[in-house]
Amino acid sequence: MKLETPNMARPVIRQLDEAAINRIAAGEVVERPASAVKELVENALDAGARRIAVDYADGGKTLIRVTDDGCGMTGDDLPLALSRHATSKIDGSDLLNIQSFGFRGEALPSLGAVGRLTITSRAQGFEGVSLTVEGGRMGDLRPAALNRGTVVELRDLFYATPARLKFLRSDRAEMGAISDVMKRLALAEPHVGFTLRDVSGGGDGRLVFRADAENGDFFDALHHRVSRVLGSDFGENALRIDLDREGVRLVGYAALPTYSRGSSVAQFLFVNGRPVLDKMLLGALRAAYMDVLSRDRHPAAVLNVVCDPERVDVNVHPAKAEVRFREPALVRGLIVSGLRLALTGAGHRASNTVATETLEAFRPEPAEPAAVPPRIYQMDRPSQATFARAFAAQAPTPQPGFAEAPSARVETIAAPEPDLTERPLGAARAQVHENYIIAQTANGMVIVDQHAAHERLVYERLKAQASDKGIAAQALLIPEIVDLSEADAARLLEIAEDLATLGLRIEPFGGGAIAVREVPAILGRVDAAALIRDIVDDLADLGSSERLKGRIDAVLSRMACHGSIRSGRQMRADEMNALLREMEATPMSGQCNHGRPTYVELKLTDIERLFGRR
Repeated sequence: MKLETPNMARPVIRQLDEAAINRIAAGEVVERPASAVKELVENALDAGARRIAVDYADGGKTLIRVTDDGCGMTGDDLPLALSRHATSKIDGSDLLNIQSFGFRGEALPSLGAVGRLTITSRAQGFEGVSLTVEGGRMGDLRPAALNRGTVVELRDLFYATPARLKFLRSDRAEMGAISDVMKRLALAEPHVGFTLRDVSGGGDGRLVFRADAENGDFFDALHHRVSRVLGSDFGENALRIDLDREGVRLVGYAALPTYSRGSSVAQFLFVNGRPVLDKMLLGALRAAYMDVLSRDRHPAAVLNVVCDPERVDVNVHPAKAEVRFREPALVRGLIVSGLRLALTGAGHRASNTVATETLEAFRPEPAEPAAVPPRIYQMDRPSQATFARAFAAQAPTPQPGFAEAPSARVETIAAPEPDLTERPLGAARAQVHENYIIAQTANGMVIVDQHAAHERLVYERLKAQASDKGIAAQALLIPEIVDLSEADAARLLEIAEDLATLGLRIEPFGGGAIAVREVPAILGRVDAAALIRDIVDDLADLGSSERLKGRIDAVLSRMACHGSIRSGRQMRADEMNALLREMEATPMSGQCNHGRPTYVELKLTDIERLFGRR
């Protein structure tokens, strides 16, 4: 590397030609085939389309075709649409009041600069027209046959910039990215129908994704759409979210903690209906589930932040995936507190997938199929009294010298009061292995992990006490001075009052230095400098920090673990029933502090099916 260039000639400033400008712009807007699909489908939505069909070949590298039934374009519109910074969505006077997906006027000319682009369109009352652009060179306008709407066909993406092709991934990977884009847009617009088809090799191809237009109001339509796109399990285990604070509204669905995922693949966030991948929003979602999920699990949610367009800047990046809010703290607080309120309102509820997984674990390995399946005869179900008499008659007579193995010990109790079986978690019937409570409900049974359940109850009790009385602070004999940059120190001091409520008191110490005078007593010995730097890193990365609260909650969780009913302890009937009743009254008692279920509910019909009785 040369450090000195004494004889370097003065560089000449040149005006780039239109083709080079469009190719540079394409590098910002069109990263891969999925980016092209996103831009074209968003254009169709802006045109008012109610049905959108996308076909692709070879992962979108050789063909992307988007067909819509929108308003269409005329012969005068097409050449303008293929010119840079020409758009029908804004007039340029107000770049903050943006109410459409697209507005920059870069997508179509960028695609025409790096591929072979043909647009065929027809507006109501006009004849159909077609225009082709290849490598930035525009052809002549031609008449075309089309009923209504627009068909955009992009062939040989990046043929004009072959170096870009080397950075594309396999056809399968590109296909997966296209499918993900379609799912996000389908969740954004539940009243619009979408189809995605792989036509590699010609012919009608293979249907990859389909979501028919949903009817009803927004929440009904969205619930049906998320069930189609993310599966019925998500729809059955999702909580409706509809909250408003100071003109910012949060709507959508968030799954129960016990319906968590191993990655963030089921997190779909929108701002005014626009799919975004925003670090602040993702961090707020994570913070909302902080003390109900372990670090290796991720929440599932479909959430839309709705606000006045002038309160959010979507013109931060050409791809429009990042946004900037005028009041980020308000939006983040709405997400965190709103989701926690919804999770608290769910009470003891756990996802029904827990029972499904339990039943699957009970099922034997499938045997070889018989030539003729045996017929199962099912008689009418006897009454409970008949069952009791039959069981008494069939009870084995104890044999001399017989003793139960300790591992199979079952503590049974008297038949439950009828009113208790009507309660959500039923009435305790037995304790097995000195850890699991078996309860009978009106239509099934519940198996409770006594330690995990009580741990959650104690944890919620400790958190409530800490919230009411505040976190006690321990004054440092000698304040610890932490040197930071002036920007980091200013960012930290902005949340000094919030930190003080958690027992961490800081003061400015000149320049970028921060003096730590008190730390939360519950943490014991703590490296204040390391804690401060971790909080600063979170603020720089996410705009907020739950680091301190997370550490305090972790200590409370450990205290709850040590103070809860231990595995191996025998419980009396009244103790077991008291535990069940407290679970019913305690928010989020359906999962332990680490996100694992505290109980499994099995319906009687499912149990009978296990034994071939249905």
